[in-house]
Amino acid sequence: MKNDLLHELEMRGFINQTSNIDGLNDALNGGKISAYLGSDPTADSLHVGHLVPVMMMRWLQKYGHRPLMLVGGATGRIGDPSGRDTGRPMMTEEVLAKNIAGLKKSYSKFLHFGNAENDAIIVDNYDWMKNYGHIDFLAEFGTDFTIPRMLSMESVKRRLENGMTFLEFNYMTFQAVDFLTLYKKYGCVLQLCGADQWGNAIMGVELIRKKLSKEAFVLSTALITDAAGNKIGKSAGNAVWVNEDKLSPYDYYQYFRNTPDDLVEKFLKIFTEIPMDQIEKLAKLQGAELNEAKKILAFAATEIAHGTDAATESEKTAAALFGGGNVENMPTVNVDMSKPIGVLDLLCAAGLFDSKSDARRMIEQGGIQIDGNKITDWRMVIGPTNELIVQRGKKTHLKIVGK
Repeated sequence: MKNDLLHELEMRGFINQTSNIDGLNDALNGGKISAYLGSDPTADSLHVGHLVPVMMMRWLQKYGHRPLMLVGGATGRIGDPSGRDTGRPMMTEEVLAKNIAGLKKSYSKFLHFGNAENDAIIVDNYDWMKNYGHIDFLAEFGTDFTIPRMLSMESVKRRLENGMTFLEFNYMTFQAVDFLTLYKKYGCVLQLCGADQWGNAIMGVELIRKKLSKEAFVLSTALITDAAGNKIGKSAGNAVWVNEDKLSPYDYYQYFRNTPDDLVEKFLKIFTEIPMDQIEKLAKLQGAELNEAKKILAFAATEIAHGTDAATESEKTAAALFGGGNVENMPTVNVDMSKPIGVLDLLCAAGLFDSKSDARRMIEQGGIQIDGNKITDWRMVIGPTNELIVQRGKKTHLKIVGK
Protein backbone atom coordinates (compact mmCIF):
# COMPACT_ATOMS: atom_id res chain seq x y z
CA MET A 1 0.00 0.00 0.00
CA LYS A 2 1.40 3.37 -1.00
CA ASN A 3 2.22 5.51 2.00
CA ASP A 4 0.05 8.64 2.43
CA LEU A 5 3.07 10.94 2.56
CA LEU A 6 4.55 9.54 -0.65
CA HIS A 7 1.15 9.85 -2.31
CA GLU A 8 0.95 13.52 -1.26
CA LEU A 9 4.46 14.25 -2.51
CA GLU A 10 3.84 12.45 -5.77
CA MET A 11 0.55 14.26 -6.40
CA ARG A 12 2.24 17.61 -5.80
CA GLY A 13 5.12 16.89 -8.15
CA PHE A 14 7.90 16.86 -5.57
CA ILE A 15 9.47 13.53 -6.44
CA ASN A 16 12.23 13.59 -9.04
CA GLN A 17 14.20 10.47 -8.17
CA THR A 18 14.39 7.92 -5.34
CA SER A 19 17.07 5.39 -4.48
CA ASN A 20 14.58 2.66 -3.52
CA ILE A 21 10.93 3.71 -3.64
CA ASP A 22 9.60 0.37 -2.41
CA GLY A 23 11.99 0.27 0.52
CA LEU A 24 11.19 3.87 1.45
CA ASN A 25 7.47 3.12 1.20
CA ASP A 26 7.89 0.18 3.60
CA ALA A 27 9.94 2.29 6.02
CA LEU A 28 7.26 5.02 6.10
CA ASN A 29 4.49 2.46 6.54
CA GLY A 30 6.46 0.88 9.37
CA GLY A 31 6.32 3.95 11.64
CA LYS A 32 7.69 7.44 12.13
CA ILE A 33 11.10 8.16 10.64
CA SER A 34 13.73 10.89 10.80
CA ALA A 35 14.89 12.58 7.60
CA TYR A 36 17.51 15.22 6.96
CA LEU A 37 18.00 18.10 4.57
CA GLY A 38 21.23 20.04 4.41
CA SER A 39 22.25 23.47 3.20
CA ASP A 40 25.69 25.04 3.29
CA PRO A 41 25.88 28.53 4.82
CA THR A 42 26.91 30.32 1.63
CA ALA A 43 24.42 33.12 2.40
CA ASP A 44 22.51 34.36 5.45
CA SER A 45 19.11 33.30 4.11
CA LEU A 46 17.46 30.57 2.11
CA HIS A 47 16.04 31.55 -1.28
CA VAL A 48 13.15 30.21 -3.33
CA GLY A 49 15.50 27.83 -5.13
CA HIS A 50 16.04 26.03 -1.79
CA LEU A 51 12.37 25.75 -0.94
CA VAL A 52 11.26 22.71 -2.92
CA PRO A 53 12.97 20.21 -0.57
CA VAL A 54 12.16 22.47 2.40
CA MET A 55 8.46 22.33 1.55
CA MET A 56 8.80 18.58 1.10
CA MET A 57 10.27 18.44 4.61
CA ARG A 58 7.34 20.54 5.85
CA TRP A 59 4.95 17.91 4.48
CA LEU A 60 7.03 15.18 6.10
CA GLN A 61 6.58 16.90 9.47
CA LYS A 62 2.85 17.37 8.90
CA TYR A 63 2.57 13.60 8.47
CA GLY A 64 4.25 13.04 11.84
CA HIS A 65 7.88 12.46 10.91
CA ARG A 66 10.92 14.30 12.33
CA PRO A 67 12.97 16.77 10.26
CA LEU A 68 16.69 17.16 10.88
CA MET A 69 17.83 20.44 9.31
CA LEU A 70 21.57 20.44 8.75
CA VAL A 71 23.63 23.59 8.36
CA GLY A 72 26.98 22.78 6.80
CA GLY A 73 29.45 24.47 9.10
CA ALA A 74 32.08 21.96 7.92
CA THR A 75 31.09 21.46 4.28
CA GLY A 76 30.66 25.22 3.97
CA ARG A 77 34.39 25.50 4.63
CA ILE A 78 35.06 23.34 1.55
CA GLY A 79 32.51 24.42 -1.05
CA ASP A 80 30.10 22.18 -2.90
CA PRO A 81 31.16 21.69 -6.56
CA SER A 82 27.70 20.45 -7.62
CA GLY A 83 26.25 22.45 -10.49
CA ARG A 84 29.22 24.82 -10.60
CA ASP A 85 31.99 25.58 -13.09
CA THR A 86 34.26 27.31 -10.57
CA GLY A 87 35.16 26.87 -6.92
CA ARG A 88 33.34 28.73 -4.18
CA PRO A 89 35.19 31.55 -2.39
CA MET A 90 36.38 30.74 1.12
CA MET A 91 34.47 32.40 3.97
CA THR A 92 35.73 33.86 7.22
CA GLU A 93 34.55 32.48 10.57
CA GLU A 94 32.49 35.65 11.12
CA VAL A 95 30.68 35.26 7.80
CA LEU A 96 30.05 31.57 8.47
CA ALA A 97 28.53 32.34 11.88
CA LYS A 98 26.31 35.08 10.41
CA ASN A 99 25.15 32.83 7.58
CA ILE A 100 24.39 29.89 9.88
CA ALA A 101 22.21 32.13 12.04
CA GLY A 102 20.39 33.31 8.93
CA LEU A 103 19.71 29.76 7.75
CA LYS A 104 18.27 28.84 11.14
CA LYS A 105 15.95 31.83 10.89
CA SER A 106 14.82 30.72 7.42
CA TYR A 107 14.17 27.14 8.50
CA SER A 108 12.03 28.29 11.42
CA LYS A 109 9.61 29.92 8.97
CA PHE A 110 8.69 26.57 7.47
CA LEU A 111 9.11 24.05 10.28
CA HIS A 112 8.19 23.75 13.94
CA PHE A 113 11.13 23.41 16.31
CA GLY A 114 10.82 22.19 19.88
CA ASN A 115 10.95 19.12 22.06
CA ALA A 116 7.99 17.10 20.76
CA GLU A 117 8.58 13.77 19.06
CA ASN A 118 8.40 15.13 15.52
CA ASP A 119 9.67 18.66 16.17
CA ALA A 120 12.49 19.73 13.89
CA ILE A 121 16.10 19.76 15.08
CA ILE A 122 18.97 21.93 13.84
CA VAL A 123 22.29 20.11 13.45
CA ASP A 124 25.67 21.42 12.29
CA ASN A 125 28.12 19.00 10.68
CA TYR A 126 31.05 21.01 12.06
CA ASP A 127 30.13 19.57 15.48
CA TRP A 128 31.38 16.13 14.43
CA MET A 129 33.70 16.86 11.52
CA LYS A 130 35.94 19.11 13.65
CA ASN A 131 36.86 16.08 15.74
CA TYR A 132 38.56 14.29 12.84
CA GLY A 133 42.24 14.82 12.12
CA HIS A 134 43.26 14.23 8.52
CA ILE A 135 44.93 10.89 9.27
CA ASP A 136 41.99 9.84 11.48
CA PHE A 137 39.49 10.60 8.74
CA LEU A 138 41.48 8.70 6.11
CA ALA A 139 42.00 5.74 8.41
CA GLU A 140 38.28 5.46 9.18
CA PHE A 141 36.78 6.21 5.76
CA GLY A 142 39.55 6.18 3.16
CA THR A 143 38.86 2.65 1.94
CA ASP A 144 35.09 3.20 1.71
CA PHE A 145 35.31 5.47 -1.34
CA THR A 146 36.84 4.38 -4.65
CA ILE A 147 38.29 6.85 -7.13
CA PRO A 148 36.37 5.41 -10.13
CA ARG A 149 33.08 5.73 -8.22
CA MET A 150 33.82 9.32 -7.23
CA LEU A 151 34.87 10.22 -10.77
CA SER A 152 31.58 8.84 -12.10
CA MET A 153 29.58 11.56 -10.31
CA GLU A 154 28.24 14.33 -12.57
CA SER A 155 29.29 17.04 -10.09
CA VAL A 156 32.89 15.87 -10.50
CA LYS A 157 32.85 15.28 -14.26
CA ARG A 158 31.89 18.85 -15.15
CA ARG A 159 34.63 20.31 -12.94
CA LEU A 160 37.54 18.12 -14.02
CA GLU A 161 38.08 20.07 -17.22
CA ASN A 162 38.42 23.44 -15.47
CA GLY A 163 40.44 22.59 -12.40
CA MET A 164 38.56 20.87 -9.59
CA THR A 165 40.64 21.09 -6.42
CA PHE A 166 41.40 18.27 -3.99
CA LEU A 167 39.48 20.31 -1.41
CA GLU A 168 36.27 20.17 -3.47
CA PHE A 169 36.87 16.54 -4.41
CA ASN A 170 36.48 15.64 -0.73
CA TYR A 171 33.05 17.29 -0.48
CA MET A 172 31.06 14.14 -1.26
CA THR A 173 32.95 12.16 1.38
CA PHE A 174 31.99 14.75 4.00
CA GLN A 175 28.34 14.64 2.98
CA ALA A 176 28.36 10.84 3.10
CA VAL A 177 29.80 10.92 6.62
CA ASP A 178 27.04 13.38 7.59
CA PHE A 179 24.38 10.84 6.57
CA LEU A 180 26.18 8.04 8.42
CA THR A 181 26.52 10.19 11.57
CA LEU A 182 22.84 11.20 11.55
CA TYR A 183 21.82 7.57 10.97
CA LYS A 184 23.77 6.45 14.03
CA LYS A 185 22.76 9.36 16.28
CA TYR A 186 19.13 9.91 15.30
CA GLY A 187 18.15 6.82 13.31
CA CYS A 188 17.91 9.03 10.21
CA VAL A 189 17.06 6.81 7.23
CA LEU A 190 16.20 9.41 4.57
CA GLN A 191 18.00 12.32 2.95
CA LEU A 192 16.02 14.89 0.97
CA CYS A 193 17.90 16.90 -1.63
CA GLY A 194 17.73 18.83 -4.86
CA ALA A 195 18.43 16.96 -8.09
CA ASP A 196 21.96 18.40 -8.24
CA GLN A 197 22.81 16.72 -4.93
CA TRP A 198 21.84 13.21 -6.02
CA GLY A 199 25.37 11.87 -6.40
CA ASN A 200 26.56 13.19 -3.05
CA ALA A 201 23.50 11.76 -1.30
CA ILE A 202 23.88 8.33 -2.90
CA MET A 203 27.42 8.16 -1.54
CA GLY A 204 25.89 8.40 1.94
CA VAL A 205 23.53 5.51 1.24
CA GLU A 206 26.48 3.41 0.08
CA LEU A 207 28.57 4.35 3.13
CA ILE A 208 25.78 3.36 5.53
CA ARG A 209 25.43 0.04 3.74
CA LYS A 210 29.19 -0.60 3.97
CA LYS A 211 29.65 0.47 7.58
CA LEU A 212 26.40 -0.70 9.18
CA SER A 213 24.87 -3.15 6.70
CA LYS A 214 21.71 -1.02 6.90
CA GLU A 215 19.46 0.44 4.22
CA ALA A 216 18.97 4.20 3.91
CA PHE A 217 17.20 6.19 1.22
CA VAL A 218 17.46 9.34 -0.90
CA LEU A 219 14.58 11.33 -2.36
CA SER A 220 15.44 14.17 -4.72
CA THR A 221 13.37 17.03 -6.12
CA ALA A 222 13.63 18.82 -9.44
CA LEU A 223 15.30 22.24 -9.44
CA ILE A 224 13.27 25.43 -9.83
CA THR A 225 14.48 27.62 -12.69
CA ASP A 226 13.83 31.20 -13.77
CA ALA A 227 12.15 32.29 -17.01
CA ALA A 228 15.42 31.76 -18.91
CA GLY A 229 15.78 28.21 -17.62
CA ASN A 230 18.61 29.04 -15.19
CA LYS A 231 18.79 27.49 -11.75
CA ILE A 232 17.59 29.99 -9.14
CA GLY A 233 20.36 30.84 -6.72
CA LYS A 234 22.84 33.28 -5.29
CA SER A 235 25.57 32.40 -7.78
CA ALA A 236 23.24 32.93 -10.73
CA GLY A 237 22.28 36.39 -9.41
CA ASN A 238 18.54 35.65 -9.43
CA ALA A 239 17.93 34.60 -5.83
CA VAL A 240 14.52 35.42 -4.31
CA TRP A 241 15.39 35.58 -0.62
CA VAL A 242 13.26 34.24 2.22
CA ASN A 243 14.44 36.38 5.14
CA GLU A 244 12.75 39.77 5.26
CA ASP A 245 16.00 41.64 5.96
CA LYS A 246 17.13 40.63 2.46
CA LEU A 247 13.82 40.86 0.59
CA SER A 248 10.59 42.48 1.74
CA PRO A 249 7.47 40.33 2.14
CA TYR A 250 5.87 42.49 -0.56
CA ASP A 251 8.61 41.65 -3.09
CA TYR A 252 8.35 37.98 -2.08
CA TYR A 253 4.60 38.20 -2.72
CA GLN A 254 5.22 39.87 -6.09
CA TYR A 255 7.59 37.11 -7.18
CA PHE A 256 4.79 34.57 -6.90
CA ARG A 257 2.17 37.03 -8.18
CA ASN A 258 4.21 37.28 -11.38
CA THR A 259 4.52 33.52 -11.90
CA PRO A 260 4.46 32.62 -15.62
CA ASP A 261 1.10 31.18 -16.70
CA ASP A 262 2.52 27.74 -17.44
CA LEU A 263 4.01 27.42 -13.93
CA VAL A 264 0.98 28.46 -11.85
CA GLU A 265 -0.32 24.95 -11.25
CA LYS A 266 3.18 23.63 -10.45
CA PHE A 267 3.87 26.45 -7.98
CA LEU A 268 0.48 26.03 -6.30
CA LYS A 269 1.30 22.39 -5.67
CA ILE A 270 4.84 22.98 -4.42
CA PHE A 271 4.83 26.32 -2.58
CA THR A 272 1.40 26.18 -0.90
CA GLU A 273 -0.66 23.77 1.17
CA ILE A 274 -3.87 24.42 -0.73
CA PRO A 275 -5.77 21.10 -1.09
CA MET A 276 -5.30 19.33 -4.40
CA ASP A 277 -8.98 19.49 -5.37
CA GLN A 278 -8.88 23.30 -5.11
CA ILE A 279 -5.64 23.46 -7.08
CA GLU A 280 -7.21 21.40 -9.86
CA LYS A 281 -10.02 23.96 -10.12
CA LEU A 282 -7.61 26.90 -10.12
CA ALA A 283 -5.47 25.24 -12.78
CA LYS A 284 -8.42 25.22 -15.17
CA LEU A 285 -8.70 29.02 -15.17
CA GLN A 286 -7.72 30.74 -18.39
CA GLY A 287 -6.87 34.23 -19.56
CA ALA A 288 -7.58 37.07 -17.15
CA GLU A 289 -9.14 34.65 -14.65
CA LEU A 290 -5.73 33.03 -14.19
CA ASN A 291 -4.63 36.21 -12.41
CA GLU A 292 -6.92 35.23 -9.53
CA ALA A 293 -5.06 31.96 -9.22
CA LYS A 294 -1.78 33.89 -9.14
CA LYS A 295 -3.09 36.11 -6.33
CA ILE A 296 -4.12 33.03 -4.34
CA LEU A 297 -0.68 31.50 -4.96
CA ALA A 298 1.13 34.66 -3.89
CA PHE A 299 -0.93 35.05 -0.71
CA ALA A 300 -0.57 31.39 0.31
CA ALA A 301 3.19 31.26 -0.34
CA THR A 302 3.80 34.56 1.47
CA GLU A 303 1.63 33.48 4.40
CA ILE A 304 3.81 30.41 4.96
CA ALA A 305 7.08 32.35 4.80
CA HIS A 306 6.08 35.62 6.49
CA GLY A 307 2.75 35.10 8.27
CA THR A 308 -0.84 36.10 7.63
CA ASP A 309 -0.41 39.80 8.49
CA ALA A 310 2.48 40.26 6.04
CA ALA A 311 0.60 38.40 3.31
CA THR A 312 -2.49 40.56 3.87
CA GLU A 313 -0.46 43.80 3.79
CA SER A 314 1.34 42.68 0.63
CA GLU A 315 -1.97 41.85 -1.02
CA LYS A 316 -3.41 45.27 -0.09
CA THR A 317 -0.29 47.06 -1.28
CA ALA A 318 -0.35 45.30 -4.64
CA ALA A 319 -4.06 46.03 -5.09
CA ALA A 320 -3.59 49.72 -4.32
CA LEU A 321 -0.43 50.02 -6.39
CA PHE A 322 -1.81 48.47 -9.53
CA GLY A 323 -5.27 49.86 -8.96
CA GLY A 324 -3.98 53.41 -8.92
CA GLY A 325 -4.76 54.11 -5.26
CA ASN A 326 -2.66 55.46 -2.41
CA VAL A 327 -0.13 53.03 -1.04
CA GLU A 328 0.46 53.03 2.71
CA ASN A 329 2.30 49.72 2.97
CA MET A 330 4.64 50.07 0.02
CA PRO A 331 8.15 48.66 0.74
CA THR A 332 10.25 51.49 2.17
CA VAL A 333 13.97 52.09 2.53
CA ASN A 334 15.89 54.94 4.09
CA VAL A 335 18.58 56.75 2.10
CA ASP A 336 20.37 59.98 2.97
CA MET A 337 18.93 62.52 0.52
CA SER A 338 19.73 65.61 2.58
CA LYS A 339 22.25 66.54 -0.13
CA PRO A 340 22.08 66.10 -3.90
CA ILE A 341 22.72 62.50 -4.90
CA GLY A 342 23.33 60.97 -8.30
CA VAL A 343 20.51 58.79 -9.55
CA LEU A 344 22.82 55.78 -9.94
CA ASP A 345 24.04 56.17 -6.35
CA LEU A 346 20.43 56.53 -5.17
CA LEU A 347 19.24 53.37 -6.92
CA CYS A 348 22.14 51.32 -5.57
CA ALA A 349 21.81 52.73 -2.04
CA ALA A 350 18.13 51.78 -2.10
CA GLY A 351 19.08 48.20 -2.93
CA LEU A 352 17.40 48.18 -6.34
CA PHE A 353 20.67 47.30 -8.09
CA ASP A 354 23.95 45.68 -7.10
CA SER A 355 26.03 47.91 -9.35
CA LYS A 356 25.90 51.28 -11.05
CA SER A 357 26.39 49.62 -14.42
CA ASP A 358 23.19 47.59 -13.91
CA ALA A 359 21.30 50.73 -12.87
CA ARG A 360 22.63 52.68 -15.86
CA ARG A 361 21.62 49.88 -18.23
CA MET A 362 18.06 49.89 -16.88
CA ILE A 363 17.81 53.68 -17.26
CA GLU A 364 19.05 53.47 -20.84
CA GLN A 365 16.37 50.85 -21.50
CA GLY A 366 13.69 53.19 -20.15
CA GLY A 367 12.92 51.02 -17.14
CA ILE A 368 13.19 53.56 -14.29
CA GLN A 369 10.57 56.06 -13.16
CA ILE A 370 10.80 58.44 -10.20
CA ASP A 371 7.56 59.96 -8.94
CA GLY A 372 5.90 58.87 -12.19
CA ASN A 373 8.49 60.46 -14.48
CA LYS A 374 10.67 58.29 -16.72
CA ILE A 375 14.39 58.82 -16.11
CA THR A 376 16.34 59.11 -19.36
CA ASP A 377 19.69 60.56 -18.17
CA TRP A 378 21.82 58.34 -15.92
CA ARG A 379 23.87 61.43 -14.97
CA MET A 380 20.82 63.00 -13.31
CA VAL A 381 21.15 64.34 -9.75
CA ILE A 382 18.29 63.98 -7.27
CA GLY A 383 17.42 66.16 -4.30
CA PRO A 384 17.74 67.29 -1.69
CA THR A 385 14.34 65.74 -0.88
CA ASN A 386 12.50 63.88 1.85
CA GLU A 387 10.59 61.20 -0.06
CA LEU A 388 10.10 59.78 -3.54
CA ILE A 389 8.65 56.73 -5.26
CA VAL A 390 10.83 54.68 -7.61
CA GLN A 391 9.45 52.23 -10.14
CA ARG A 392 11.79 49.66 -11.69
CA GLY A 393 10.27 47.94 -14.70
CA LYS A 394 6.54 47.23 -14.51
CA LYS A 395 6.38 45.36 -11.24
CA THR A 396 8.81 46.77 -8.66
CA HIS A 397 7.83 49.88 -6.68
CA LEU A 398 9.77 51.30 -3.75
CA LYS A 399 9.32 54.28 -1.45
CA ILE A 400 12.60 55.99 -0.57
CA VAL A 401 12.50 58.14 2.56
CA GLY A 402 15.31 60.47 3.59
CA LYS A 403 17.24 59.68 6.76
